[in-house]
Amino acid sequence: MEKDKLANLIRERCLKVSEEPVFKLSSGKLSRYYVDLKALTFDPSGLSLIGKLIYHLIMPHNPTHAGGLTLGADPITYAVSIHSLGEERIIKPIVVRKEPKDHGTGRQVEGIFKKGDRVAVLEDVVTTGGSALKAVKACEREGLEVVGVFAVVDREEGGRENIEREGLRLYSLLTLGELL
Repeated sequence: MEKDKLANLIRERCLKVSEEPVFKLSSGKLSRYYVDLKALTFDPSGLSLIGKLIYHLIMPHNPTHAGGLTLGADPITYAVSIHSLGEERIIKPIVVRKEPKDHGTGRQVEGIFKKGDRVAVLEDVVTTGGSALKAVKACEREGLEVVGVFAVVDREEGGRENIEREGLRLYSLLTLGELL
């Protein structure tokens, strides 16, 4: 099964475990576990697998677009979009900047879209959900309809609850508990 293959690749290449909490997360919290998916999202075979699995995870929600906060979501976004070329429905990519541009159009969300388009917000790893929710808010300001947040790994550290408090659902391919 492809999901099992992904889990094994993450365990082998991306999961770091320590006896003490030494890994500083983007939330500022220290953890015993660190999941750095760049070893897969910067590798063509790993990225292809992730693109395919995320594509099939988002499709029941009928998005027209997929994307999330740069940099973690970018490779996944493009992999999903490229994978969609061989499927029944094309998914267009969007990229959400951390802050609006301070020049040109001043946009925070880049891509080819119009108000009312449906977007699946993507994440590599969800801890608190802060990055995903930042992307959600930027998409909503552009008039996009967010159909949910979709992650490769949910660390199970409050992200799901924070996202659900905002009226959305978090869908993940794997959880940290499944990887340990």
